[in-house]
Amino acid sequence: MSDKNAAGPRKLEAWLEPVADFAALGAHWRSFEAAAAGSFFQSWTWTGCLAEARFADPWRLRVTADGREIALGLFNRRRAWWGGARLFLGESGDPLWDALFIEENGLLLAREAMADTDAIAAGLAALGWRRVVLSGVDAAHLTAAARCGGRARETRDAPFVDLVAARQRDGGFLAGRSANTRYQLRRSARSYAARGDLRLRRAADVAEAEAFLDALAVLHQRSWIGRGKPGAFANPRFLRFHRELIARGHPRGEIDLLRVAAGEEVLGYLYNFVWRGAVAAYQSGFDFAAAGPHEKPGLTAHHLAIEHYAALGAARYDFLAGAARYKTSLADAARPMHWLVIDGWRCRKT
Repeated sequence: MSDKNAAGPRKLEAWLEPVADFAALGAHWRSFEAAAAGSFFQSWTWTGCLAEARFADPWRLRVTADGREIALGLFNRRRAWWGGARLFLGESGDPLWDALFIEENGLLLAREAMADTDAIAAGLAALGWRRVVLSGVDAAHLTAAARCGGRARETRDAPFVDLVAARQRDGGFLAGRSANTRYQLRRSARSYAARGDLRLRRAADVAEAEAFLDALAVLHQRSWIGRGKPGAFANPRFLRFHRELIARGHPRGEIDLLRVAAGEEVLGYLYNFVWRGAVAAYQSGFDFAAAGPHEKPGLTAHHLAIEHYAALGAARYDFLAGAARYKTSLADAARPMHWLVIDGWRCRKT
């Protein structure tokens, strides 16, 4: 497939090939991601975590421009009940594994191709399967998929805090919140401070991170079961995956398990991904049962985390998909993420 960009004509080529060796794929992926513009969910830390268990029929997609690799994707092929094949980008197609809920997904693109809809469309055209599922992708993937007969099943906003703006603003992060949010945060902090100093601690090693995760899971499950829902940790594959992910990512500085306490009393835990200046608030567990009438453990914990990462020089604090009220209260803006399905594979040339 040939196309044009601002630099003139180029030759786009894409092909799909089965994966026989995950170790070799991991080495290739790590090499490519070093010069790519992906998110943590597109890193080999996440993608390669328990890959042998999650991807029963794995396929690698490669896209080149004038012979240079500019896009990479890992798909799992799964047979549908009617006999057709489906391809899932970065997912397995198994609901128990996909409860991990991938976001900020998409083809891993070279930095110069991060919004290259022609390259993405070329890759999608090469898949050649009946149905393709793309979960949690950006606007460039939405545009490219539309050229391949794709449609959006769902779009969710992902709120975020601009930490660069917070550092530059007089009054810092709080000055950018509404009067009501500032009041809630300050009142909660004063109430907790009566029990002791408010402190945020990052797990120092993998063992402590796993202990924090276990404590987070208890609080998370207590909250969700109280609402009549099973909670994420009811799925044993969820906990298995994240134990392995922590073992892989914590020593690389890509995963933070944070404990927030007032004196000796723990308010809760945050489980965050840290990737190239962006922090993704992936999971949490808070002690709502012990909170007083004016105490907001979730808001307080995220506030402390935001200030912590701002001080470290991070650029963005992402709340990921979902417009929960605490997210919109703390965030500056939101980015849309799309869940797409492509039926058929004929792409239009432009």
